[in-house]
Amino acid sequence: MIFKKDNLKLGLVLGLLAPLVGMTGFYYWKFKAISFIEFFQFLALEKRLITNMVTFSLLANAIIFTIYVNSGKDNTAKGIFIVTCAYAVAAITLKLCYGS
Repeated sequence: MIFKKDNLKLGLVLGLLAPLVGMTGFYYWKFKAISFIEFFQFLALEKRLITNMVTFSLLANAIIFTIYVNSGKDNTAKGIFIVTCAYAVAAITLKLCYGS
């Protein structure tokens, strides 16, 4: 099972994929009434929404990070943490560029 592996590369991949799952969850939570294409068009117009979505998606990384830390899989958790930090820097940069 994937939760039993302790590998930095696995952590990096999980850290990249989990926010995509979080972003999809954000879409279904807030915008399920419109199509996915309309959602991306709306994101292009309302750039402030991107920072909210990225922040929400980082919760997915926090969940898998917690799972791997609590199970003692430190190398995988390290990979997840590295990607989470990169996403966080991107979110802060977007927030500073486009305001609240």
